[in-house]
Amino acid sequence: MNIPNFLTVLRIVLVPIIVILLIQGQYAKALVCFVVAGVTDGLDGLLARILNQTTVVGAYLDPVADKALVISMFTTLAIVGVVPGWLAVIVISRDCIILGGILVLTLMSVNLEIKPSYVSKINTTLQLATIFFALLLKIGDAGRHFLEAFSLLCWLTISGGDYILKGMKLIGGGGANEEKT
Repeated sequence: MNIPNFLTVLRIVLVPIIVILLIQGQYAKALVCFVVAGVTDGLDGLLARILNQTTVVGAYLDPVADKALVISMFTTLAIVGVVPGWLAVIVISRDCIILGGILVLTLMSVNLEIKPSYVSKINTTLQLATIFFALLLKIGDAGRHFLEAFSLLCWLTISGGDYILKGMKLIGGGGANEEKT
């Protein structure tokens, strides 16, 4: 196992730990673990490129780790009342729509290169920042100073149109292997 893949696996392992900490109301510890997970998200890809250690396993594990972290965090934070339920539903629905779209395109034999778009990277960053500020708001009195930033991030996080438009274009194109009759 190389260093980038280790960092990705570490992020996956941190997910249930963070969820348990949130359920127990240990927001400061959850925030520390979340920051470690967030740092590994950027670091694994950077190291994979710098050290020339990109792998097929890493290409599959990284988005799984990202989705596990984001979906688990938004679900748990909504359940414990830290983020609005509507935001969790939108973020999770967006991810499910993307994954469902990939499944449909795969079943349609559409040749599809899965790599995150620039919009996707921005959206993931916004989601992670929203989670960060949500946790920060729960830690001590200083968190109240970040309420406006958190509110703004909640609204910025609800994107995803880029993927929907790309998917519709691919489906509208009829698929790569469609035979005309």
